[in-house]
Amino acid sequence: MKVPYKWLKDYVNIDISPKELADRLTLSGSKVEEVITSGDEIQNVVTGKLLKIEPHPDAEKLVICQLDVAQGEELQIVTGANNMKVGDVVPVALHGSSLPNGLKIKKGKLRGIVSNGMMCSEEELGIAGEEQVHGLMILPNDTPVGKDIKEVLGLDNSVIDFEITSNRPDCLSVVGIARETAATLGTKYTMPEISYKAVCSEDINGSLKVDVKDTKLCRRYMARGVKNIKIEQSPAWMQERLMQSGVRPINNIVDITNFVMIELGQPMHAFDRREITSNTIVVERAQENERFTTLDEVERVLNPEVLNIKDGSRTIGLAGIMGGLNSEVKEDTKEIIFECANFDGTNIRVSSKALGIRTEASSRFEKDIDPNLVETAMNRACSLIEQLGAGEVMQGTIDIYPEVLKTKTIEVSSAWMNKFLGTDIEVEKMKEYLDRLELSTSISDDILVINVPTFRSDVNIKEDVAEEVARIYGYNNIPTTVMNSVSLNGGKTKKQKLEEKIIGVLTGSGLNESISYSFVSPKVFDKIILPQDSELRKTVTIKNPLGEDFSIMRTTSIPSMMEALSRNYSRSNEEARLFEIGKVYIPNEDSNKLPNEKNIITIGMYGKMDYFELKGIVENIVDTLGLSNLSFLREEGNPTFHPGKTAVLYSKKEHVGILGEIHPDVNDNYGIEERCYVAVLDLDVLIKLTNTDKRYKALPKYPAVTRDLAVLVDESILVQQIEDIIKKQGSNMLESVRLFDVYKGSQIPENKKSVAYSLTYRLENKTLTDAEVNKVHDKILRSLEHQLGAELR
Repeated sequence: MKVPYKWLKDYVNIDISPKELADRLTLSGSKVEEVITSGDEIQNVVTGKLLKIEPHPDAEKLVICQLDVAQGEELQIVTGANNMKVGDVVPVALHGSSLPNGLKIKKGKLRGIVSNGMMCSEEELGIAGEEQVHGLMILPNDTPVGKDIKEVLGLDNSVIDFEITSNRPDCLSVVGIARETAATLGTKYTMPEISYKAVCSEDINGSLKVDVKDTKLCRRYMARGVKNIKIEQSPAWMQERLMQSGVRPINNIVDITNFVMIELGQPMHAFDRREITSNTIVVERAQENERFTTLDEVERVLNPEVLNIKDGSRTIGLAGIMGGLNSEVKEDTKEIIFECANFDGTNIRVSSKALGIRTEASSRFEKDIDPNLVETAMNRACSLIEQLGAGEVMQGTIDIYPEVLKTKTIEVSSAWMNKFLGTDIEVEKMKEYLDRLELSTSISDDILVINVPTFRSDVNIKEDVAEEVARIYGYNNIPTTVMNSVSLNGGKTKKQKLEEKIIGVLTGSGLNESISYSFVSPKVFDKIILPQDSELRKTVTIKNPLGEDFSIMRTTSIPSMMEALSRNYSRSNEEARLFEIGKVYIPNEDSNKLPNEKNIITIGMYGKMDYFELKGIVENIVDTLGLSNLSFLREEGNPTFHPGKTAVLYSKKEHVGILGEIHPDVNDNYGIEERCYVAVLDLDVLIKLTNTDKRYKALPKYPAVTRDLAVLVDESILVQQIEDIIKKQGSNMLESVRLFDVYKGSQIPENKKSVAYSLTYRLENKTLTDAEVNKVHDKILRSLEHQLGAELR
């Protein structure tokens, strides 16, 4: 927000420079972006009085001038200007001076005659208006000689540009900054004149009604009437203040509303009374697809989120954003209705964003300004009407304010405040600092009782009060202290350690880690051929997504991995071996609760490899984590995977994950012509079942007995089924089982296969006899024959 330095001085007695003031305010919490001084480019230019004008002896169009610039002797300047005469006072750029656009002035000679500077025009000083000006700038005859031209022309005005945070709407005004300035400098500030006389005998309540249909979005609405309006230009002082604040002057009525908004921070609007034909102002939401032309002559398409100001049923303004072209103040306007209201900040922000309009008014309303400011602003506007002779204020006021905002009280211990800030400030000093900010404070023993005014909506808890004390006391005055700390034994959690171990296994298996977004598109479920009734299609939807491709939280990590493999394949990489440790988000049955976040390990590969390599990597992980009672079961019902090359992994009846070859149709959806292999493991289950205890086991004292077993079984029989039977029947005598051959060929009947194992038997307390081994070996064979229909080869 731009605040003119001279305007600020109307309310506060400031005896320091704009730059120093900016530094002081920044230290007290009002951040200054920059200090803009309009005449910075003009240096060493003074006023001079023409004493003598003589023709140049060698040039018809040049003259030699003698000037008094109050430096003890006459100054000679040669010029081609001809609009001056003896006795005129003009701007004089002395030797070594500078002008706008980087122009430097030095003494020199013109046709052999010494010229010690240059007399200036408005254009050369950079102050010419739109109309073209010829010749030198002639100043009033009573202008003092030798004065800095910036002081004479008022070019030394400074504007301080503040960055106002969203929690301080009270500072979006000159008066708000004046309040902060007075508190910072330890002085007083004065409010502008707000008294006026309603000279018109007519009462607005007899000719106008206001109906606020949505009191949640419009918390207060005030209206007053002004008759016998005289539309004309605002006085120069008002136009200057507005232009320095970045607001273009229009006419006296519009300028008054803008002046009050900049001065007090409360937006206002003026309606041409002739356009309110129904004699009723209605505040309600717009209709769906309603069309309305705003003051900038643009037709807008509205929606029910937009709050409108209406003449009966006809819209005449967008509440808190912009007025309508159909009710603007015109040159022949004779009567106006002043509107001063308070609107819901969130609604104004949403509406202005949807309509693509952001105005000075909307930028203030969206920060939730104080509704009690409405009456002050209305009184100030009426006072300016009277001061400028712009009209006659009518009797009465329409003021709809159903829920009056009241002050709140906060109690804070000064001892707690000093401990919190690390200071030793006396309680009386704390009271002084808070009173300077208009946080009216009383002391009860050690307790500060603060009455927080309604314009300080940011002060709600004791920590907020401590901040106010600290910034007026001075952050730079708070001593630097070493923070007290307790020594803690740092270290990684069990989960972090196991994740590191898993990453080591995966990278050691030749995989590279990848990272993908948790936000995905709803279309990914179709790409992995997920059934329409799948629970995984129930997702957490993002309220304000970047786009459809990032509109939901993923419930499966397979699409993310397939995207990564597809990207590698499209870049002509011959093979890719990737893994990701990430999360999936399962919606909670109670929509008010956060989703369940599951940690998942995803492995994806394509190239010169097969299912067994993927299975080997998974086995490396479970072996490292010490999982027991593992079983791989065939999975044929998952449409994302190949029905004959997929398994689900269980440990102690807990579902650990799924692994296998991706279905060819899914590959086609991702544009991959290679076979892809993917494993998805539940990291939370793996960590829960982890057993990393290592126990010493002595080397066996007694020899082992090895027997081979080759059986003929149906082709549909899984080796896992055979191994489970062998291990169960082998009891404590069976030390290990190793598959070494699976054969299908001409010597094997159709739909059959030969499976061969090497079985190792051993006992820890004695040497086994052949009879003992044969007994167990025969038991295993009979069980295979009985349960699987196996035949010994």
